[in-house]
Amino acid sequence: MVEATGSSVPRRHLGRVLRDLRTEACMTLDAAAEALECSRQKMWRIESGLGAVRGVDVRAMCELYGARRELTAALIALAGETRGRGWRHAYGDPVPDWFDLYGGLESAACRLREHAGALVPTLLQTREYACATCPQRPGAVGEERERPVDARLRRQELLRRRLPRPPRYEVMLAEAVLLRKVAGAAAMAGQLRHLAEASRLPQVSIRVLPLAAGAYDGMLAGSFVLLDFPLGLRADPDPPVVYQESLTGALYLDRPAELAAYERVWADLAGAALGEEESRRLILKIGEELDQG
Repeated sequence: MVEATGSSVPRRHLGRVLRDLRTEACMTLDAAAEALECSRQKMWRIESGLGAVRGVDVRAMCELYGARRELTAALIALAGETRGRGWRHAYGDPVPDWFDLYGGLESAACRLREHAGALVPTLLQTREYACATCPQRPGAVGEERERPVDARLRRQELLRRRLPRPPRYEVMLAEAVLLRKVAGAAAMAGQLRHLAEASRLPQVSIRVLPLAAGAYDGMLAGSFVLLDFPLGLRADPDPPVVYQESLTGALYLDRPAELAAYERVWADLAGAALGEEESRRLILKIGEELDQG
């Protein structure tokens, strides 16, 4: 029943990292199974994220592949989450924040749908905007302050990569985000020009939710990302995931009822938003007004 009702996110991420470790160790699935004295089917199920995983199995695999101690501890902690019925990753949990859980999902997705109600999405931020909004450790200076900003900007390569093809990226952007002068008027004007430019990429769609639309049901959902995954070599693709970030952690949802609720929210947002061309004109208009002071 765990496989039927629990979140698949920790299982899938654990399997992906273990598969990468095996590949880096230049071992085939058969060779690893033989060394660990288990069946090839068991190894395949673990790497495919198809069931709960025991910490003792993860430890043995990490030792075989020569994984770092820090990574081994994180993977064992993640194995403990594969038996749960839902999953919320809180910063400060045994799975550390440097263990990029969301990044793996984002890079594997074939379609990203993001509702941005407070800030410009990370994948569309300029450096000035990112510097003003990127969370920092207290007292961080110099390179320590630049490191998280650089990491955030590197994620944007996803939209321009050649192989695999970049995901379809659809954004519903609240007009209030465009009017909020993050990092000052000049920096915000540059950010809006960047948004308009990004909206012309063939795989990117940016639509604005105008203030004139008033209240609509989708507003209650807050900011979130819906991730869809390609079929790949499987008979069925990995199930979609809803991702919501907060000050203290992140929520991953992938149960059918949860996904259906967010699909309804997305449809409501699409009904309230301006079209792509009209949205681009509004973005440029607000940017020009900021430039004129």
